[in-house]
Amino acid sequence: MKIRSAIGLLTLLVLLFSACAMSSEADEEPAPNRPGVEPSKALAESTEHWAARKDPERVRKALEILQTARDPDNRNFEVEAAFARYSWFLGSREQLSYEEAEKVLKAGLEAARIARRLEPDKPDGHFWEAAIIGERAERAPVTVGIVSVDKIRTGMQKVLEIEPGFESGSAYMGLGRLELNTRGLAGGSAERALEYLEKGFDKHKDNAYIYLYLAEAYFATEQDEKAKEMVAKLKAMEPHPDFVPEYEEALKDAEALLKEKTS
Repeated sequence: MKIRSAIGLLTLLVLLFSACAMSSEADEEPAPNRPGVEPSKALAESTEHWAARKDPERVRKALEILQTARDPDNRNFEVEAAFARYSWFLGSREQLSYEEAEKVLKAGLEAARIARRLEPDKPDGHFWEAAIIGERAERAPVTVGIVSVDKIRTGMQKVLEIEPGFESGSAYMGLGRLELNTRGLAGGSAERALEYLEKGFDKHKDNAYIYLYLAEAYFATEQDEKAKEMVAKLKAMEPHPDFVPEYEEALKDAEALLKEKTS
């Protein structure tokens, strides 16, 4: 009996230890390789690849470089925030399969949450967490989208509290998109979308995506002429040299939207 009791106790301890280990892994995925590059060096090298982000392979390379500087025992806010940003961008590319995008986005989501915990008074972690959840929600509206609405809204509103101009007012854009994408599903409203997007547009006319989603909101509220004007303004816009890929993507989607609504 004593031997069986001892064996039973040992088994229980092993199971408990395994459960704790699994729980820890679920909360935070460790880096596959031990960090070997200083954060400042990794950030500088990854930025060079990020500048050429029209090529998804360059973004993958930027993430690989940043991964070498992600130390689970000594987290760096700038590294985690950049990793989250690049992951969102790569995970949102149409070229990626659902499975690959999910893998990239999950890794980026963990980095965003680490950044948020490290610097809760900065907008980066809040924004990229909400943006990545939003991207995953668009890819899986039934399984992810419905349960994620409040998380996205809370994150974007927090960014507006901390720094409304972060990423050229992208939190306004995020809230506007949320309202547009949840119409008839989770209480979304095209009218509320307009409020967010018009406010963002008034303050941040350098954000090409706001033109795109504002045009969509105008079409949704049967203000077709305003929607056409917004697309025309986007076409005439001079993009910032650092954001040409974003401008080109927004323009392509805006032209497709215009064709869909007017053909």
